[in-house]
Amino acid sequence: MPDTAVPPQGFDKSRLPSRHVSIGPDKAPHRSYYYAMGLTEEQINRPFIGVATCWNEAAPCNIALARQAKSVKIGVDASGGTPREFTTITVTDGLAMGHQGMKSSLPSRDWIADSVELTMRGHCYDALVGLAGCDKSLPGMMMAMVRLNVPAVFMYGGSILPGRYKGKDVTVQDVFEAVGAYAAGRFTDEELKELECVACPSAGACGGQYTANTMACVSEAIGLALPGSAGTPAPYESRDEYAKASGEAVMRLIAGGPRPRDIVTRKALENAATVVAASGGSTNAALHLPAIAHEAGIEFDLHAVAEIFKKTPYVADLKPGGRYVAKDMHEIGGVPVLMKTLLDGGYLHGDCITVTGKTVAENLADVVFPTDQDVIRPITDPITPTGGVIGLRGNLAPGGAIVKVAGMRNLRFEGPARCFDSEEEAFAAVQAHRYEEGEVLVIRWEGPKGGPGMREMLATTAALYGQGMGNKVALITDGRFSGATRGFCIGHVGPEAAVAGPIGLLKDGDIITIDAVEGRLDVNVTADEFEARKKDWRPRSHEYQAGVIWKYAQIVGPAEKGAVTHPGATAETHVYADI
Repeated sequence: MPDTAVPPQGFDKSRLPSRHVSIGPDKAPHRSYYYAMGLTEEQINRPFIGVATCWNEAAPCNIALARQAKSVKIGVDASGGTPREFTTITVTDGLAMGHQGMKSSLPSRDWIADSVELTMRGHCYDALVGLAGCDKSLPGMMMAMVRLNVPAVFMYGGSILPGRYKGKDVTVQDVFEAVGAYAAGRFTDEELKELECVACPSAGACGGQYTANTMACVSEAIGLALPGSAGTPAPYESRDEYAKASGEAVMRLIAGGPRPRDIVTRKALENAATVVAASGGSTNAALHLPAIAHEAGIEFDLHAVAEIFKKTPYVADLKPGGRYVAKDMHEIGGVPVLMKTLLDGGYLHGDCITVTGKTVAENLADVVFPTDQDVIRPITDPITPTGGVIGLRGNLAPGGAIVKVAGMRNLRFEGPARCFDSEEEAFAAVQAHRYEEGEVLVIRWEGPKGGPGMREMLATTAALYGQGMGNKVALITDGRFSGATRGFCIGHVGPEAAVAGPIGLLKDGDIITIDAVEGRLDVNVTADEFEARKKDWRPRSHEYQAGVIWKYAQIVGPAEKGAVTHPGATAETHVYADI
């Protein structure tokens, strides 16, 4: 058997990680495994490309990923690589919402990154194409790429098509809000049944500018995905062409293109945050961008994200705050159109390199902003002059907090606290109308450690909206909110209750002031009073005293820093790609 280190396509395998499992006489046992799977000698001598997906049958956001992975493999094979497909987990928030299953959601982000890392390391794959379709799987896959620093291309699985109900486009957000309307007697059994049957008509992730579509926009803005690849809905066959092109692109990167840490720079992270703000994106981006930065050893916390949000105009009229869905933005040119108007306005760093090997400005050079549409406004005529997401700080949130203001008119709220120590308590009170107009509902002990798992609160916020109270009360939590949440809902309040943060020391009736104009979250409790209350504070036990959620609670850091679970690139002594 010849010991060929350089295959016909010209890739020098002696410099790649896969040499450890395929080159030299001592690797004969390893090669025998590849022969067992039908690989030829020529295929074994090629670079090995991991094609990772989060495919499963849990929800429509993941169901199309296996199909798209096949197209990625065609692109890899045609370009001189040997694709090696594998899958990892994903937890779909739409199904985990409103019950204990949501405690699995945020931890799944880090376990996705970890499992991709372990698979790549264990089998010495040379590069990675990662496909993801639901909220935490997108940042999880991008985190793995930056952590490993092998040539990598990210690809979104695509958005769902909008449903139609009574002549209007609808999404799953409308179904969650209909539950609240049903509880208030404003929706009948028949109407609820009809809506649930038509709201989600295809494969793909939730259709508004919720977390999945927000992070899909991030993938292009940060430079890890091919331009235009985020917008095409999941059922469209053109998505398979993007998949094939992603497979071809990763082979060009092996031949000498930039690696993820060349792409994910401080400037690229600022570009990503800018696109989130301009699109009225999910508050969850304030967790995921710091976590991606952490993998590159870049300090980019919630406050850094909030600084970008503060100075970015809001221009994309997308649900939940606006009128349109991802399909509508795709039809007028997708993320490149949004980025083009931001670049022209001086809000993007055009010199950031991307997976195309070109800069952001070069990628957008031929993009023409369409004037016959109102899905994305020109930067000269924004919906509002500042971003659709705002960072807050104050004596109630020394570690910061975040609120999505896209579509909101009133950006200030003051009222007495009504405290709940779990989402279930709050949801039950809302369903039973045990709250008053003008109150600030406080849901605590739902942070990364205290939850554990930092659950989203869409069931509760949607129920409030369904009852017609979305603009008449406010809600704050050390947990998270869904990208579909709307109204005066403040999440990520830190420090969390589980570490004796101020939110855990509140009492019913404390007057809370929220000012999204000045970026403040305060309560009329003095520092001395907080210190006195802290003497009576006691840690709370939770039901997860074993298993992965227990483990997560032991190692997770604060939301302010991205709720990360390991020291990050600053502590590294070697990078996988260089083995």
